[in-house]
Amino acid sequence: MSQSHFNDVFLARRTILLRTLQRMVRNPSTAEDLLQETYLRVTRALGERAIDHLEPFVFQTARNLALDHLRARRIHARTMVDDAPLSELHNVVAPNPTLEDAAHANQLLQSLNASLEKLTPRQQKIFTLSRLNGCSYLEIAEQLGVSASTVQKELKLIMAICVGVAARLER
Repeated sequence: MSQSHFNDVFLARRTILLRTLQRMVRNPSTAEDLLQETYLRVTRALGERAIDHLEPFVFQTARNLALDHLRARRIHARTMVDDAPLSELHNVVAPNPTLEDAAHANQLLQSLNASLEKLTPRQQKIFTLSRLNGCSYLEIAEQLGVSASTVQKELKLIMAICVGVAARLER
């Protein structure tokens, strides 16, 4: 599969790709950025390996980038308090947990921590990058020099462990 063939496919499907991205992210400027990133990622992938089904690969790459963007935006929105005045942040009242709730939360954290410490260093890094830093599978894969599929499988295993710990404590 040559770069010129990819360019032809990309130009032929550019409008449809852009509309798809705009519907997903609901921002024309972001959609344009993701479209450019799609082009760069597919070009890089073509340099590394042959791609048999180019058009679906292009659409899937664009979709994954949009989903990564939406996920990062959601994480950012949950953790961002920069726009709130400091005086208002100090006025927010936290609900008073019962002693039972606090003990349960503490036990859950201890159990999760013990389970996560048993993971391999790579699994711990994947968990940290994904769940604490909000990195996408592709970003983690690039950082660790593994495939995105490996990252996905490892995270599935890690999350199953976390769910199992929580389920055991709920009994």
